[in-house]
This record gives sequence, structure tokens and C-alpha cells, in this order.
Amino acid sequence: MARLFGTDGVRGLANVDITAELALNLSVAAAHVLGGPARAAGRKPKAVVGRDPRASGEFLSAAVVAGLASAGVDVHDVGVLPTPAVAFLTADMDAHFGVMLSASHNAMPDNGIKFFAAGGHKLPDVVEDQIAAAMGQQWERPVGAEVGRVLTNRAGQARYVAHLLAALPNRLDGLKVVIDGAHGAASAVSPEVFRLAGADVVEIGAEPDGLNINDGYGSTHLDHLKAAVVAKGADLGIAHDGDADRCLAVDAQGVEIDGDQIMGILAVAMKERGVLADDTLVATVMSNLGLLQAMEREGITVKQTGVGDRYVLEELRRSGHSLGGEQSGHVIMLDHGTTGDGVLTGLMLAARVKETGRSLADLGTVMTRLPQVLVNVRGVDRGRVDSDPEVQSAVAAEESALAGSGRILLRKSGTEPLVRVMVEAATHDDAQAVADRLVGVVRERLTL
Repeated sequence: MARLFGTDGVRGLANVDITAELALNLSVAAAHVLGGPARAAGRKPKAVVGRDPRASGEFLSAAVVAGLASAGVDVHDVGVLPTPAVAFLTADMDAHFGVMLSASHNAMPDNGIKFFAAGGHKLPDVVEDQIAAAMGQQWERPVGAEVGRVLTNRAGQARYVAHLLAALPNRLDGLKVVIDGAHGAASAVSPEVFRLAGADVVEIGAEPDGLNINDGYGSTHLDHLKAAVVAKGADLGIAHDGDADRCLAVDAQGVEIDGDQIMGILAVAMKERGVLADDTLVATVMSNLGLLQAMEREGITVKQTGVGDRYVLEELRRSGHSLGGEQSGHVIMLDHGTTGDGVLTGLMLAARVKETGRSLADLGTVMTRLPQVLVNVRGVDRGRVDSDPEVQSAVAAEESALAGSGRILLRKSGTEPLVRVMVEAATHDDAQAVADRLVGVVRERLTL
């Protein structure tokens, strides 16, 4: 049986996969599992519930709130806010857990439900499985004063903004910044906090109507941002995704600054300020080799994890490091948050531009991105990619030929019957040639 929870909550087509019935039953199960410790201590559980602005979030959040309250949980409905804001408020308000309704960068018809534990931390797999197992079980319904109360709480945005401003090392006065909110959860809060920090802000993708989230705007569609930065003569542009847990940037010439470059810039800045724990950056195996080479030159150690911001977060918490993230723009600063925060990342990047007086393009030269080719090989036995001797022999031979000037990564997809072949090399043609050869071996050996 397929696992209910994916890599980032429960996600699918709203009103088909993610229904009001599922949302209600899932929230009741979460109330029993995540609210259990509070009840054991004789307390009434408290939860924070937020959402992004997609239309389906209106009925799904109503179902979640109803389920929680019916199971005896007091609910603070904070409305439309970024995912990291809900994580922050879960901790800041001393809630026993939090719920966020969002499908992140997915198109508007999708939606999702994810939970945060006390303190605003993502749930481990074992707790998610406990929630899934609790769905549909018989339970004693509270009555009278024991039912949950629902409070519409619109003070959350101000608390989150104050938290972001307190994290900034310096103000942004004199900077002109274009903010692309993806018509998503950060459409209001990101421009507000940048203005309060002193920046001259131009807004695009900041008019959510419930239907236009991620539609041609945001971190997966940078063309509008690139054009606006150049047209407005801005110093930089910041792009969020639908729930604003990620950030990509654009320099004054309209050139993209990706997550690897952002991590490199912030790692150097934090090292200079003495706040980069153990002078170490945590990144996934998909980060460009150029980042690893740059950090070595800067005296910064890079620890690599599996693909997914949850694995970065696990390593940060386990090892006590303070900065990590992904090439996609999920950046986690553990001193200031428990999850990737695109607004905070954008603020820190702008603060570095202001602090140094250097352009974002200049700061981005901290690393040189090696050309990267990624090929998805479908219809193969992904389970054998790590054990087939001929595949592994071919990889070893290609790595030997690259002689340290490139990198190869073969990994099985966690969600589809395919193998991802990633190659980095000194030139795109070199990377493509290596990838083509390895794809041929994978198809020959692993085709179903």
C-alpha cells in the first residue's frame, strides 16, 4: 500500500486526491497523535493553522479547523501566510503543533496538508505514519467545554515580520528591490518587511486571486522578474514560490542567482561574522561541484545529504550546524528558523549587498557553476541502479576519465520508476557526452 505522506506532507489534486473528507479525517488523526502529550499532561492541545491563497485552501482549511476543534483542539487560524511563518508561529505561540495547507510551487489545482510538531519542526516519518494509521479509528468525541475553540488570529503576520527584522544584520536603506510573490503566500508579507527594512520595493506577482498562484510568476518562472529588475533599474530581484519556503534571485543585469550561489554568498558572510557554526555548510548531493570547490577555497567545509530539504534539516539539527539548503532555493538558517524561509533568505542576501557595497553579480562570482546535464531515464528497474556491477563499473570509468574536473551522480527517484543521471564537467558538451554514455548503459542493463 502506498504511503499517505510524501516527502513534504500529503499532496495531490484538490477535491480529487485532497478532499474535504480527507482533510477532516487527517486533522482528527493528527489531533490525537500530536495532541496526545498535552492531554497526558492535563492540558488542552493548541494548534496553528495557515494556508496559501489558492482557492481550494478555503474549503480545505475549513475542514482542517473543523476536524481539529471537533477533536478537542483549540485552533488559531492565522490565514494566508508563508509556510515558514506557520512554523515560526507554532513555536512562538507555544502551540502543540501546526498545520499548513499548500502545494508549494505546484500549479493552482493542487493542494497539500503538512504538519509541524511543537517548536515548528517537520515531523519524522514515524510520526507521519502514526497519523496515517490513526485515521478512521474509533475515538471518544469531546462534548461541552471540552470541544476545541476557534480563534481567527490575524496578529501572526506582524509577529513574523518582527521576527524577520530582528534577524537582519543591517538595514537595506538605498537598495531598490523587485519582489516577485508568485501570487502566493508571501505576496503581502515580503514587500512589507523589505520596506520596513529600508528598501525601495517594486512588487510583481503580488495580486493573488486564488487562481493565479505560481502562474507565470515566482521562483519557477523568472522571466517577469528579470525584465522588471532591468526595466526598473533595481539592484536585485527576489522570487518566492507559492508558499515562500524558497528564494531565487536576479542580479541588476537580469541574470539568475541560484540556490547554490545564494548559499555560497551567505556562508561567506556568516563566516566573516563568526556565526557559521563550525565553518560548515550543509548541502545536498545535487549542489553544483562549483559550490564545493568555492567553499574549499573559502575555508568552509561542505557536508552533503540526500536530496530534499528535510534531509538537510535533519543534518543541521543532528550536527548543530547553522546553514544549509538546496540548489532549488530552499535555504535553512537554523539560528532563525526551523524550515526553509524564502523571505528571510532574500532579506539576508539583500543585506549582504548593502553591507559590502558590492553588486549581487559580483557577490555571485564566489562560485563558478560547472555545466550540468540531468537526464531522467524512465522505464527501468530503479532498485538495481546502486548494485548492478556493469552500471557501477561504467560510472567508475567515467569518473576516472574526468579526473576530478567533474562529477557524476546516478540516483533512483523516490516517486517515479526512473533513474536520474546527473553529470557535471568543464564544458556542456563534455557533460552531455558522459551522460549519453551512462544513459545507454542504464537502459541496456536496467530496462524493465
